[in-house]
Amino acid sequence: MADEDAGEAGGGKPKRPQQVYTLVVEVGRKAGDGLPDKATGAGLVIYASGVDEAEAVRETVAILKEADLAPLDVAGHGTLEERLKAGDEIDEDERALMARALSENSVIVAQMTPFFD
Repeated sequence: MADEDAGEAGGGKPKRPQQVYTLVVEVGRKAGDGLPDKATGAGLVIYASGVDEAEAVRETVAILKEADLAPLDVAGHGTLEERLKAGDEIDEDERALMARALSENSVIVAQMTPFFD
C-alpha cells in the first residue's frame, strides 16, 4: 500500500507531523542549576516540538533534568494556531523561535525569570 510506505515510523503507523507547543515550566532549586544564589526557583517560557503536547512535555522535562534543573510544574499553552485562535498576540521574534524549534526538532528556552521570596 502506498499510504503505508509514505511516512512510516517504526511501528507501521503513519508519521504524525511535528508541531511546536508553548510551555510554561516552573523549576525549583537543585545544586548546580545556575540560578541566582537567593532565587527560590524560576519560571521558563519554552517552545518545544512534538507530535503532541504530551511528547513535547516529556522531552522538555528530560532536557531540563539533564541541564541540572528541577522541573516542578508544566503548563501547556497550545500550538501557534491554538494560541492565535485564543486571541494571543504573537510577535515576529516569538514566531521565529517557534519556527526554529520546529525546524531543529528542539526545545528552546525563550525566557527564564528567577523567583525570589
